[in-house]
Amino acid sequence: MSTPAEAAAPVDELAGALRAGAPVTEGSFRQRLAVITVVAAVWRLGYLVVVRAGDGLMLNDSMYYSFQAGRNSKGEWFREALTDLPGAEHGPLTSLYLTPWSLGSVDPVVWQRFANTLLGIATVAVIGLVGRRLSGPLVGLVAAAIAAVYPNLWINDSLVMSESLACLIVAVALLVALEFDRRPGLGRAVALGVLVGLGALTRSEIALWALGFAALAWWRSAGHPRRPLMPVLVVAAAVVTVAPWTVYNLVRFERPVVLSTNEGTTLLGANCDSTYYVDVGGWDVRCLGDLQDAGSVDASVRSRERGELAVDYITDHAGRVPVVVLARLGRIVDLYGLDSLVDLDRGEQKAGWAAWAGIVCWWLLVPAAILGWVVCGRKRGADDDRSKARWWLAIPPAAVLVTTVLFYGAHRIRAPAEPVVVVLAAAGAVALYERWTTHRRDTMSEPSDAVTHAAHG
Repeated sequence: MSTPAEAAAPVDELAGALRAGAPVTEGSFRQRLAVITVVAAVWRLGYLVVVRAGDGLMLNDSMYYSFQAGRNSKGEWFREALTDLPGAEHGPLTSLYLTPWSLGSVDPVVWQRFANTLLGIATVAVIGLVGRRLSGPLVGLVAAAIAAVYPNLWINDSLVMSESLACLIVAVALLVALEFDRRPGLGRAVALGVLVGLGALTRSEIALWALGFAALAWWRSAGHPRRPLMPVLVVAAAVVTVAPWTVYNLVRFERPVVLSTNEGTTLLGANCDSTYYVDVGGWDVRCLGDLQDAGSVDASVRSRERGELAVDYITDHAGRVPVVVLARLGRIVDLYGLDSLVDLDRGEQKAGWAAWAGIVCWWLLVPAAILGWVVCGRKRGADDDRSKARWWLAIPPAAVLVTTVLFYGAHRIRAPAEPVVVVLAAAGAVALYERWTTHRRDTMSEPSDAVTHAAHG
């Protein structure tokens, strides 16, 4: 497996080009993005082979995705992992993507891990395109270089989970959103809605994007003759994309299931004595009680019962809720409960050292991302209207915050916001570098100016 120093090679290459004053043209952008993507692939595939390839599955959501994909490949479509009852514990898209990778394999887990790794590699390239569309080719290359080595992205790519597919959909959606911002059109509005729907079929909370994207589609299409249609098309396309799965579930379960049967489980696991008074703001499987007979109950009924228990607990402990919400928010930004967060990561088969590295890198990137947000909002002249494009990048973090407040704080909850942090951090880093080089150039020119002035004096 390549070393971290080798994985950071694209960053060093970019720094060398900057020092040499080499401009980043469209042609060189494509070549350098290809190199960065190859380096990202080498690192991810190396990590998969050395660290993850021989691992089995642990008792977590990866069992659902893996078993569901395996059963799908045998024609047993969307059944619960260990029973013959209908299953919709999570949205279908991850399992559908992994289904062909599970065909005819005695042990499909290795192939499923490889399939998700490919998604992570593609995400690096798309993040580079998003950065270019937001602030130019240099920011795009720096964004891709950061994404290539950022632990909070590659740590997910060797797991049989939904985060890798979600991050790719996030990156593609942002790319389409920025294209819409530049040239509003009905087709792009439909594409935005479809991507929101696909995201919701991967991670249910991405459905929250529909309202934000619709509002921005209205705002950013001012002057377009069909402006009133823009938000309608975004929402309608999202609904149409999700509808086949919802209709399929309506005929399978006793109670209505729109996206998944996991809401009640998630709520109950986040609202009990353990998460209110011990590991505050987290999630604990022990909150679910006795799981022995859970597999004999219709999943929609089980979810409703668990949801009702969670609501009862919240009502009975309403005075504690503000403290718990603050703890959840502290956890989602890595300012509280770090040991607990890493324990959750280990429970999802993430390497402990990689989880800690992700926390450190998050602390480094967030200040740069905040600066990037400010810089992207300060464009003047011909780019003044384009400065508003940054608001598309606010939607994924906003949805993450809402999800955190309603459920719990964990790194996997934050995953859809990670591409945004990377792109904005790249914009901030480039702005800092350009400011430093300008200051250095001005400082070096001052003595020569003084000599010239003295000579003419």
